[in-house]
Amino acid sequence: MLIIGSHVGYKKDSGLVGSVKEALSYNANTFMFYTGAPQNTVRSSIDLDNVKEAYKLMEENNINKDNVIVHAPYIINLANSDESKFNFSCNFLSEELKRVNTFGMKYLVLHPGSHVGLGVDEGISNIVKALNLVLSKDDSNVMILLETMAGKGSEVGRTFEELKRIIDGVSKKERIGICLDTCHLNDAGYDLNNFDDVLDEFDKLIGIDKIKCIHINDSKNTLSSHKDRHENIGKGTIGLDTLIKVINNPILKDVPKILETPYIDGVAPYKEEIALIKKNTHI
Repeated sequence: MLIIGSHVGYKKDSGLVGSVKEALSYNANTFMFYTGAPQNTVRSSIDLDNVKEAYKLMEENNINKDNVIVHAPYIINLANSDESKFNFSCNFLSEELKRVNTFGMKYLVLHPGSHVGLGVDEGISNIVKALNLVLSKDDSNVMILLETMAGKGSEVGRTFEELKRIIDGVSKKERIGICLDTCHLNDAGYDLNNFDDVLDEFDKLIGIDKIKCIHINDSKNTLSSHKDRHENIGKGTIGLDTLIKVINNPILKDVPKILETPYIDGVAPYKEEIALIKKNTHI
C-alpha cells in the first residue's frame, strides 16, 4: 500500500487533531509535522486529551501513527563546536525527543548540521559527540532520522559516506535512521534517473533497512547544484516519471513518503499532488 502524505501545520489551539484533519483534507494516509515553529524555541504544552482524540481520528481513517513523522526545528545545529550553541542544540534536541515520545511517535527527522567553516571532519565529530550525549540521557525509543542534504553552504550529510561516518560514531546505532530527500539527493549529485544504482550504493554503505522516511520533492535546480530549492511534483528538473519510479520502488514500499513542495499562490498543493501520485503508482 502506498503510504503518502505531506507536511502539515501544528497549531496551539487545534493541536494534533488539527494536523490530522489537515492531512485528511489532502486524502493522505500519513503526515509530517513540527511540534512548534521550526525557526524558534517556542513550544506549547502538549494536551494529552487532544492527542487521544487525534489517535481516534487516525484510527477511524486508517492512518497508522507509526508512519507519522515529526521534523526537528532547523535551529538545531549539532555540527557547530561553539560551546553555547552546541549545548543549546543538544538541550533542545533532548526536549524535542521527549515531545515526540509524549506524542507517541517513532521518528524525528533531523538535519545533521552545518560546520560553519570548521570543515567536514570537525563537523562530523561534533555531530557524533552531540548524538552520543543526547542519546545517552534519553530513554525513549524514538529514532532520529538524519536527512540527506543538498550540500548548500557548509551542510554536513550531503553524501552517503558522510552519513555513514556519523552513524559509525554513534554508540546507540539502533536509534539512528535515514530520511532520503529526492530534491536534496538530486542537488547533491545523485542521479535519480538511476535510482536503483543510488539505492545499491546506499545499501552497501549504510543498509536499506536504515531508510525510514522519504521526502518526495521535485527540484528547481540541476543535478549537483548544491542549492536545495524544492519544486512542485512534475514541475522541476527531476520530473514526474523519475519521482514515480522512486515511489514505486518495491524495496521502499513500506516507507512513508512525505511531500514538502511549495505552496502555489499561498495554497497547499498537496491534495492535487497526492492525487497525481496515486494515479501513477501501483504499490
